[in-house]
Formats: sequence, C-alpha cells, structure tokens
Amino acid sequence: MSAVVSGWSGRVDLPESRATRRWHQWVRTPMPGATPGVAVLGFASDEGVRRNGGRVGAAEGPAALRKMLSNLPQLDDTPLYDAGDVDVIDGDLEGAQSRYAAKLAALLDADHLPVGLGGGHEIAFATYQGLALHLGERRPRVAIVNFDAHFDLRRQDRASSGTPFLQAIEHAAAHGLPLDYCVLGISASANTRVLFDTADQLGVYYVRDDELGPLDLPARITQLQEKLADVDAIYLTFCLDALPHAMAPGVSAPSARGVAMDVVEPLLDAIAATGKLKVMDVAELSPPLDRDNVTARVAARLIHRVTHAAGRAAKAR
Repeated sequence: MSAVVSGWSGRVDLPESRATRRWHQWVRTPMPGATPGVAVLGFASDEGVRRNGGRVGAAEGPAALRKMLSNLPQLDDTPLYDAGDVDVIDGDLEGAQSRYAAKLAALLDADHLPVGLGGGHEIAFATYQGLALHLGERRPRVAIVNFDAHFDLRRQDRASSGTPFLQAIEHAAAHGLPLDYCVLGISASANTRVLFDTADQLGVYYVRDDELGPLDLPARITQLQEKLADVDAIYLTFCLDALPHAMAPGVSAPSARGVAMDVVEPLLDAIAATGKLKVMDVAELSPPLDRDNVTARVAARLIHRVTHAAGRAAKAR
C-alpha cells in the first residue's frame, strides 16, 4: 500500500505485511478523531539561524528528514501521521512560530505525540508555545531536556536560534508555569562566560560534553532520572550540533567534540522510559551542508528510536 502523504516514498518489501512495513507505507494525514499516534510536523525555517549569524540551509531540513524516515521499519502498530510544514513567510519568524504552536497544540489536544522536524533551533520556542497552549490553565511541572552544544539563552533584540530557551523560561515565569531547563552536551568552547552566568542565575541543570563519556554514563543516567522524577511532562529537543562532527556535519555550527551516539542513545532511552514525554523535536539539520545525508540519517535514527521507546513506555503504564 503506497503512502497517501506527499514527501514519503521508499522501498516496498514483498510480500507486503505488517512485518515488512516501512514508515512511508504507514504514514497518513491526521484527521479529526484519528487514533492517537506519532505525528510529525515540519518547521521549515532558517530565519532564526540567519538572525543569529549562522550558516543558513536548515529550512530544507523537514524534507530531508522525511526522506530519511521513509525507509525506516515500522516496528509496531502505532499510527503515524504527517501534519505538514509551517514555513516562514517574508522573514516573519514570530508569525511562523505562532502558527506552528497552534498546529502543535491541536496535535497534543488530540493525544498525539508530536515530533517537530527542524529547521533551526528557533523551532524550540514554537514547540514550547504549543505545549503551553495545550496545557492552558493547568500548571504541571514541565522539563525541557535539550541535547545541545549551546545554551541558546542569548539576550537579543529579536528572536533567533540563540534565544528560544530564555524566551521559554521568561514566558513560563510570567504565566506561572513551573519549568525546569536541562541541557546535555554543553561545549565550554562554544558558549561565552555571560551564557554560563545566565544559566547559573536561572538554575539551569547542564552537563558539558567532556563530562558525557561512556564511563560517565551510568552516573549521568541516574542524575537525569532524579531530575525528571518530579516533573509531569517532558519536552525533548535535540540540536544535532550536540553530536561529533563526523556524525553531524550538516549543521550550522559543527561540533569540535560532541557527545557520542553510544552515550546519547541510552540517555534518550531513559527519557522515553519515564512515560512523561509529551513532545520532541530535532533541530539544526542543514541539508546543503550535509555529506552523503549523514546528519539526516542520524537524525532519523534518533526520531525512530525515541518514538518507538516512548510507545513501549506508554503501553507499559
């Protein structure tokens, strides 16, 4: 059976059955009343990267991610949906973020697990806004868990890919929403002193990339589990520049070190296993800068792993 959503195509193994199904054969458009499942939503933006002085190209990220996701195996019967893309029109990043937030909130209201396909990391404030819209007057404790070489806590005249988490923290404080911000993979050589000071002043929990080696992993998983024990909802965001350059060359700011996949994946598993994951996104994929689609393939693997693990956790609850 072929996909009914544009942008998805790939190999078909015979005989066609549940056991041979790939994502492109399973993805559909979300309709009112559809069974809850995983719903991808693209944010085709590099306006925030441009404003932040980075190398543009991330607007092409959602299309590249769909291409790499298409051939991945569908490991269970969780419904899979594609809610389309939100584009930035005439440089209006703020308008695009608001439109994205409204679409994401609707997916959350329908009990889907939204997966944002970036785009620059300006997707993060859009995702946060969508989660806040969904929560409405409820005030659960929310944790943003960010895999990133950068804090993205800049104070700038306009929103950019460097400002989303300061925007989220300030919005949450203004609206009485308890919010914890955790960053894994911070590079000491990629953040100025004022950013470390800002993180300390705001009570941000962060772990540097050189503190996330394989020998550190058991302790880091325990620490992360402790940080997430008292939260009610988790927003997971993954900036691909948190990975080593060899694994993620197709980003605006490639890492000089990064965190290896054999550390990243168990941490992602621990987050998914909490059963509290409400939304995730992947940011900073820039296909014009990618080599042999390496970064896009890694990003698709991460999405595949997290969504499957989150599905297992939901069934176990």
